Amino acid sequence: MQHMETAGQQRMERSIGTRGAVLLGMGSMLGTGLFVSIALATAMSGTWVLVAIAVAMLTATCNGLSSAQLAATYPVSGGTYEYAHRLLSPATGFAAGWLFLCAKSASAAAAALGAGSYLLAVVGVDPSGWGVVVGLFLLLMVTCTVLLGLRRSVLATMVILVLVGVGLLVYLVACMKPGGTDESMLVVPYSAGIPGAAAIMFVAFTGYGRIATLGEEVRKPARTIPRAIIITIALTGSLYLLTGWSLSYMAMPDELVLKDSSLNPLQSITTRSWGRAAGTVVAVAAIAAMIGVLLNLLLGLSRVILAMARRGDVPRSHGLIWTRTSTPPWAVIDACIIIAVLILVGDFTFAWSLSAFTVLIYYAITNLAALKLPAEERSFPRWVAVAGLLSCCVLAFCVPTGTWLIGLAVLAAGLALRWVKHSLSPVP
Repeated sequence: MQHMETAGQQRMERSIGTRGAVLLGMGSMLGTGLFVSIALATAMSGTWVLVAIAVAMLTATCNGLSSAQLAATYPVSGGTYEYAHRLLSPATGFAAGWLFLCAKSASAAAAALGAGSYLLAVVGVDPSGWGVVVGLFLLLMVTCTVLLGLRRSVLATMVILVLVGVGLLVYLVACMKPGGTDESMLVVPYSAGIPGAAAIMFVAFTGYGRIATLGEEVRKPARTIPRAIIITIALTGSLYLLTGWSLSYMAMPDELVLKDSSLNPLQSITTRSWGRAAGTVVAVAAIAAMIGVLLNLLLGLSRVILAMARRGDVPRSHGLIWTRTSTPPWAVIDACIIIAVLILVGDFTFAWSLSAFTVLIYYAITNLAALKLPAEERSFPRWVAVAGLLSCCVLAFCVPTGTWLIGLAVLAAGLALRWVKHSLSPVP
């Protein structure tokens, strides 16, 4: 234990600049969002998917600016959990942390299951039998990478983004092949599905939150965090819009129904246009992208658990930091266990919808905290936080009714557990 110190004795090393923060943000966003969420949103809204993406992007921008000014003011690990605890109340802070753990654990499990299924399909094995096992193996590999330190995670993210870029380029070139399809989605307008599609797409944008939750490890946070968040949303949003447009033009309606977890719509279109080899390149990009999402979600989850341990909302042993790599090992392992359980029992589509509801409520709390900032600490007008708050509240209840009812039940259960814990053993 000589290399372990408690959170009160040591802070995390500030080792990440703007470029590294942008890479981590994009690594969190260009995975299940690019290869799954856009297809789900297109199936819900048809040619109106670009409007849904734009709504999600605007909502994410407002929330990102609120997160940026909060992270610049309080550059510590934990994100909204920490901001709400300081500016609103301990109970609200706990609610934010609990919602983040639920939302991002579900997203991470979905990413692991997706990557496992795609990997098995590439090597010619039926994903239905071994998808969970491979997903757990990938989770173990990613956990080992995160335990090696943030620099190794940034390096891994760089490699992943190169693979994703190659696959996306192959797909976009394949979309330029003359002819299109006989069943173009251009003739299937589902404007009524825009709110639900925007809620689904919002999850794909929330990877910028990794930049805020890693605030304690960013150099010059007051300048780096806002800049990195804005750049990340702009770059990723442009790719989402381009991909959404191409899907609405090229995809047949049945290709947007994800009944076969081994074949994503981008891969299907590329295979139809250029053949199996090109489709395999896109499949490899999808695998890399989802592993990148899993890696960055594990980073974010572990930092929120670290922050909750510092305040006693989870066992304080999770606040220990391994000084050699500036990593909280027990927090990382705890996040790994939560994700593993969801991999074993979770359902992909339900997990994604539940993630959408819980993360929207989480960012509603972010905007509430931003509204409490003193004027001298505010970097952006108050209307930005108000717009973010209202849009989050509206979109949260556009997911299926059963999903948001379960989400509220999960939140109530978390608050009840906190009440019991603090009643039995009050935090000094």
